[in-house]
Amino acid sequence: MSTENINEPENEIPVETTVETSEAPETSTETPSGDKTMAMLCHLLSFCIFVLPSFGNILGPLILWLVKKDQDAFVDATGKEVLNFQISVTIYGIICSLSLFVGIGFILLPILIIAVIIYTIIGALKANEGQLYKYPCTIQFLK
Repeated sequence: MSTENINEPENEIPVETTVETSEAPETSTETPSGDKTMAMLCHLLSFCIFVLPSFGNILGPLILWLVKKDQDAFVDATGKEVLNFQISVTIYGIICSLSLFVGIGFILLPILIIAVIIYTIIGALKANEGQLYKYPCTIQFLK
């Protein structure tokens, strides 16, 4: 019988704590889930380069940013950061492609491609957490 009394208060405590934790998401309304999703999608749309090889990495995020920039400040800031990075990467890619004639481009181009994939995934994960990710080595075209 004494074990039943011990179990009853334990069952009551988690119920009370779930009430307290249910209040926590309501107070943290800095970035709603829809905003996080659109920001994450802005990062991931840069993979459109595999569908549209010329400038798909710029067109995908650009279209989403133009549609959503006035509706949400988080998507606006994320879109600018993604576009700045993708424009910079396009310039770096052109330089690496030209350096193929010298021979060093065979090393630089794969490194650039791997870095872009990794940084884009990191940016998408950070956006899903509600954080603005600043890409390294980015030229600030849009401010």
